[in-house]
Amino acid sequence: MQRVQVIVAAAILAIAGIAGVWLGAPDAKPPPLAIDRNESSDAAVTVGTASITVHVAGAVRSPGLVTLRPGDRVAHAVAAAGGALAFADLSALNLAATVGDGDQVTVPLKGETIGPLAWGATRDDGLVDLNHASAADLEALSGVGPVLAERIYEHRQEHGPFATVEDLLDVPGIGEGKLTALREALVVK
Repeated sequence: MQRVQVIVAAAILAIAGIAGVWLGAPDAKPPPLAIDRNESSDAAVTVGTASITVHVAGAVRSPGLVTLRPGDRVAHAVAAAGGALAFADLSALNLAATVGDGDQVTVPLKGETIGPLAWGATRDDGLVDLNHASAADLEALSGVGPVLAERIYEHRQEHGPFATVEDLLDVPGIGEGKLTALREALVVK
């Protein structure tokens, strides 16, 4: 199953490269994008399985709403939108970040900058998603300065996404009191 997905991804990238030349990007090659699903996520696809909807915008073949499986990554969202254009800057995105229902993924053009909230660090209800927030997003929280924001961000980079808000207790400098103060402003997707 994985081999088929790799072949399909390669075919999409080849088509994207040809289309990039055709659309006026003569020497541009599409950025590499390999998607690998593990067997457990493939086995989870059954009739009636829940799905999520993500808005993919920017430098992709078919911007708009895409339907994904819970737990899918930014790379899956980009692929579901037809893949990145040849002049897209995929290095500006964390392709391994998990997307959630209602998130937006914006793929920038080379040289274009996008904000740190490109795929939903701050939700409509004002809560900050601990697994998508940049250090700057975290610093904007009441009681979090630049040093603590950087510790939280670095902890996530080194140890992977937080499973619960309570996992913040593993970050040096966060105790029960600080966790209590932050709990109402945070969410984990």
